[in-house]
Amino acid sequence: MMNFKRFGTGLAAFGLIAASYSAQAADIPRPIYKGPRTVVAYYNWTGFYAGINAGYGFGDSTWSAVPAATNKPKGFLVGGTLGYNYQVGSIVLGIEGDIDWSDVKDSVTCAPGVTCETSNGWLATIRGRAGYAFDRWMPYVTGGGAYGNVKATRSPPAVSSSNDQFGWTVGAGVEYAFLGNWSAKLEYLYVDLGSFNAAPALPVGNVSFKENIVRAGLNYKFSGPIFTRY
Repeated sequence: MMNFKRFGTGLAAFGLIAASYSAQAADIPRPIYKGPRTVVAYYNWTGFYAGINAGYGFGDSTWSAVPAATNKPKGFLVGGTLGYNYQVGSIVLGIEGDIDWSDVKDSVTCAPGVTCETSNGWLATIRGRAGYAFDRWMPYVTGGGAYGNVKATRSPPAVSSSNDQFGWTVGAGVEYAFLGNWSAKLEYLYVDLGSFNAAPALPVGNVSFKENIVRAGLNYKFSGPIFTRY
């Protein structure tokens, strides 16, 4: 009889302890399953690319020996682009070259019955680029060398002198990757091709050429468009 009472007392104590642990377990916070982690895709600008560009140029030209011949060349440009970008984190560094056909020119009356014209028939640049990527948006600055033809013409009779000039360029722009490997850009460049002596063909002294260019471009990148990270 005594053993039975002791067994009942032990069983009651065990039940009390079990109930206490159960209540404590109910108070422990349980993790909430929210499904698989989301993978966010970011555009990767690294790779070679090629494209086309078109825009408008406007500037000024001076003829040192004929002050009345100072003019304001302006007109359209169109051409092709090649380049390479390398992205580290959000920083994008690259090199870009282009060559454009140019119809930038202007003429003024520099003497009674005489017209003086400055024209730029083609223009090429090779530039470094440094940008900051906001996923598919990339503002950038750019600068480097410029090379183009500058021509001075005095008429009538039509007599001209031209020279292929080295110079420099600097600018800025923004590019947007809008579809797969395709991107579009809008940029501004300032170009200075210096000056050349038009003699002996023309007794007009040194002819200078400076230009502002606003243009748009369309590029295709020859590599995967994105990388993924969590």
